[in-house]
Amino acid sequence: MVQINLETVLSQFAAQYTLAHQILMTKLSVNVNKIATLRNARGGNNPNLVQVVRDCERFGAQGITVHPRPDERHITTEDVYRINEVCTTEFNIEGYPDARYLKFIEEVRPAQATLVPDPPEAITSNAGWDTVKNETMLRDIVQQIKSYGVRVSIFADPSEVIIEGAKKVGTDRIELYTEPFATGYASNPAAAVADYVTAGKLAKELGLGINAGHDLDLNNLKYLKEKLPFMDEVSIGHALVCDALYMGLENTIQMYLKQLK
Repeated sequence: MVQINLETVLSQFAAQYTLAHQILMTKLSVNVNKIATLRNARGGNNPNLVQVVRDCERFGAQGITVHPRPDERHITTEDVYRINEVCTTEFNIEGYPDARYLKFIEEVRPAQATLVPDPPEAITSNAGWDTVKNETMLRDIVQQIKSYGVRVSIFADPSEVIIEGAKKVGTDRIELYTEPFATGYASNPAAAVADYVTAGKLAKELGLGINAGHDLDLNNLKYLKEKLPFMDEVSIGHALVCDALYMGLENTIQMYLKQLK
């Protein structure tokens, strides 16, 4: 007669469940640019950006994202260093990799540096890198940032050629640019997500981590998560802050986290 040790079985099940949960868990990084925009509209320190960062983490956010543009129209140079002092989750600094940006990364050493191709005057990021055309430049920058012990993510369109190019330059992750998905989601979700599923599966096969961001909200996030369950992180700012005006920051963050479960 075979004896079963219930404690051992339960322990093994718990370990397998924990591993599966870690594999499928997608972190929510809150982009606080819009909070800084609101503060800058009147000067002073209301709302208090540092306190908002603390509260986002207290309410469940697993990361904080900033994009410090050269004109400082939202996140300022001082903000980057002050947030770094209080951030207890993963600090993600995104931006165009010019000398100013690379100085931030070298001095702050955030958990993640997300490289975006948009010029300084752009209102918001609106395309991913051409990783083939910019292969040499990106490879050099990725190597430099990695030498600081910082994880690198590259903003990328859902194209197999682009994803393969991202692998060649040595990045740790890609961040899928999701505006086209968000735009097409209302009329045809399956068609809107198709290229992202293909690109995501390829990235996973190549050993790249997968982030996503731009125009993700409470309407489309759950569907994207269902189709790309292995995403590592989503970065959300504009929609989340807009929702928080009606539902409150704590409740809104919890609602976004619910979409990722």
